[in-house]
Amino acid sequence: MSFSYLKNKFKKKKREKTEDNREIIKLDELEQEAMEETIQKKKEEEELITQVMTRINEIENDIPRIKVSIDTLKTQINELREEINRLDKVIKDVMVLYEIVSQQINPFKDVDSSNPLIGEIQELSEEIERLKAEIAQIKSDLKLLVIDGMDLDDLIYEVISEGEA
Repeated sequence: MSFSYLKNKFKKKKREKTEDNREIIKLDELEQEAMEETIQKKKEEEELITQVMTRINEIENDIPRIKVSIDTLKTQINELREEINRLDKVIKDVMVLYEIVSQQINPFKDVDSSNPLIGEIQELSEEIERLKAEIAQIKSDLKLLVIDGMDLDDLIYEVISEGEA
C-alpha cells in the first residue's frame, strides 16, 4: 500500500454533528471514498502488472542468449570428453610399456606371470633370432658356391624350374 492511500484513509473528515453529538456521514462522502479506494487499487494493480510484463519481456529476451550459451557449453563438454578419452588411451599405453620395461627390472614382479604382451614379444624375439641364423646360413652357402665357381644364375634357374615341375 502506498503512502497516499494511507493518508487518505486516515484523513480527518468533516462531519456534521447533530444536537446529541452524533456524527452524520453523508452518503456522497462514502461513495467518494469507495471510488478513491478502487481507483487506488486499480492503479496499484496496473503498476504490478506493468512490472510483471516488463520482467517477462526481459526473460524472453534472455532466453535465446542462454540457449546459445548452453549449446556452446555442450560442444565444449563433448570436446573435453573426447580429449579425456584420448588421454586415457595414452595413459593405458604408457602403463603397458612401463609394465613391459619394469618386468625385467622389478624384483617384486613374478617373472612367470602370464602377460600376453610379454609372451608375444618373446615369440617375436625367437623368430628374429631364427631368421638371423637362416640369413647367416644363406650367406655361408653363397660364399661356398662363389668359391667353387658355380654360376648362380644357372642354379637359380634350376631351382625355379624344379619348383614348377
